[in-house]
Amino acid sequence: MNRLFSCFVGVFLLSLCSQAQTSFSIVERPGSEATHANYTTFREPLQQVPLLKLPVGKVQPKGWLRKYLELQRDGLNGQLGTVSAWLDKTGNQWLSGQGDHGWEEVPYWIRGYSSLAFILDDADMKREVDTWIKAVLNNQASNGRLGPDGYDGSSPDLWAKMPMLWALQTYYEATGSARVLNALSRHFKWELGIKDDIFLKGAWQDKRGGDNLWSVIWLYNRNGDKTILPLIDKLHRATSDWTMQGNLPNYHGVNVAQGFREPATYYIYTGEEDMLQATYRAFDEMRRRFGQMPGGMYAADENARNGYYDPRNGAETCAIVEQMASDEILMGITGDIFWADHCENVAFNSLPAALMPDMRSLRYITSANMAISDEKNHAPSIDNSLRGMLSMSPFSSRCCQHNHGMGWPYFAEHLVMATPDGGLATMLYAANETTALVGDGVGIRMDETTDYPFDETIRLTLHPEQEVTFPLYLRIPAWAENATVDVEGTTRTFKNAGSRYVCISRQWKEGDTVLLTLPMKVRSTVWQQNKSSVSVSYGPLTLSLKIDEEYEQHDSRDPEFVQDDSHWQQGVDASLWPCYVLRAKSDWNYGLVVDEENLPVGFNVCRKAWPANDQPFTLEGNPLEFTAVGRQIPSWGFDATGMTDFLPTKYAPRAAETTPITLVPMGAARLRISAFPREKE
Repeated sequence: MNRLFSCFVGVFLLSLCSQAQTSFSIVERPGSEATHANYTTFREPLQQVPLLKLPVGKVQPKGWLRKYLELQRDGLNGQLGTVSAWLDKTGNQWLSGQGDHGWEEVPYWIRGYSSLAFILDDADMKREVDTWIKAVLNNQASNGRLGPDGYDGSSPDLWAKMPMLWALQTYYEATGSARVLNALSRHFKWELGIKDDIFLKGAWQDKRGGDNLWSVIWLYNRNGDKTILPLIDKLHRATSDWTMQGNLPNYHGVNVAQGFREPATYYIYTGEEDMLQATYRAFDEMRRRFGQMPGGMYAADENARNGYYDPRNGAETCAIVEQMASDEILMGITGDIFWADHCENVAFNSLPAALMPDMRSLRYITSANMAISDEKNHAPSIDNSLRGMLSMSPFSSRCCQHNHGMGWPYFAEHLVMATPDGGLATMLYAANETTALVGDGVGIRMDETTDYPFDETIRLTLHPEQEVTFPLYLRIPAWAENATVDVEGTTRTFKNAGSRYVCISRQWKEGDTVLLTLPMKVRSTVWQQNKSSVSVSYGPLTLSLKIDEEYEQHDSRDPEFVQDDSHWQQGVDASLWPCYVLRAKSDWNYGLVVDEENLPVGFNVCRKAWPANDQPFTLEGNPLEFTAVGRQIPSWGFDATGMTDFLPTKYAPRAAETTPITLVPMGAARLRISAFPREKE
């Protein structure tokens, strides 16, 4: 199927139940014509988009996802204001305009923290958000500039301001503060006045101009001020060229994760189809060169390098959450289910393993294959000579330390989205309660009950204020064959609906239920570029070898574990924030025995009880394990730097006998082998 955005595909009517007047149809994406728009749509001359994000807090996650948000609140992101020296209120330029520190750390942290505060409706957190946001608004410069001066030589550094713009957008959604709209308007007019020859020059800003561009579009949709529209062209001209074919303008992993969507964002303004196609091309180019591995990310470490595309090389935690944010934005711009599928791939398989289960520490780099997670300097195997690239630390780096917090909150905000035709779309699956407006402004509460991605059933129960007719769009992932939908006893099976939506239109009443079943089965992918290694998936979950993990605790103040750019606040109890080294206590160097169709031999699903603590992304708590057959490869070990070595070739000596092995969800495995050498029976 062509993944590129096109006009709304006509409805193919499958059935009509005369009694309930329920119609089922398969569509490529929701229609973008605003017939009953209940939320901010895209003003002319912008292109209307098929999906609209609900205001923060309207989607209330439940189950495991809420547990993870609560862990984040009690963990590093929620408590970082009392730990990180970069968030120290004394001498912080984001609070007063005066001081000695004021770059990306506060904006990185506050955008995830503010989203979390409003989702959880936490009074203490909201007061903390108020402190920072009101300071930013109160200290706006007379010329309109938001935040610290931030000049790098002769060029103003706009990068650090871009994530703060996103935090201000969240604040407006939650509070309706008109001060935000006024402040953004003044800031963008200041940007328009910056001379072109110094605009977005230097540091990260020219790679990430799309973040700024997205905020201009956001503001225009709310105030209709056409005088800021020229800034869209100005930003696009000054941003690195993400439209090039056969190459990318930069291979820093984080720059790629957020920069590649800039052309699609610009498409909203120009309507040029090639801009939209350029984003798909850039995404594919990075995966073709460095992303031949499971988990949705790529082998960039810090900067992707030729010859270092093995699955032992990984992605920054910053890149993981930035990729998810890009996927979520592109879901809205295009309506293409591809981006929702990819967001789930990264969220379920890469993000959980980048953090400790208690979310009080994280690691800078997480890979598809990593049998060691320690504090050593692994250069040149890793493109960075700093210590602690792989260890779990509250101070893994000052970027990821502050930026990781947007991953789960933004994911939660995009579980359900509105459509311009007065409907709702279930985009990412997890238990939640959504409060929204549908039809011609009728209020509704929709409860979603599921243990997805560990279970294949999703139940929706609708509670409208009055009977109301509106379309409900159910995303069918690309991997889901023979999905079934039951609406109040009427069941339909959709054999070829993957990568599309099942649209249900009816007059909904109190207590109506929809049961969506997405049958999960084993699938495999062969990564030809990486020695034809094989990975195995079950539904949206990629599987890894179960490795017994030994956690070795260390003092975070130990110089061997502290990065040069990480600093404590005065008086912090460091014992509350330890570092960890993870070592394998069981053999890990196995190939996977597969049949002629590259499916694992001896594969069986073993279901376990749901964890009492609602933490399924751990070896102890995951409710799914799988049996398979492996063959040990004794020569596959660690390289000269102590890092997991490259995948072995097919000529490496193998054990004569095969061995039963256990597979677990990749996101639950902090030590993992997920791309296996392919073995025949």
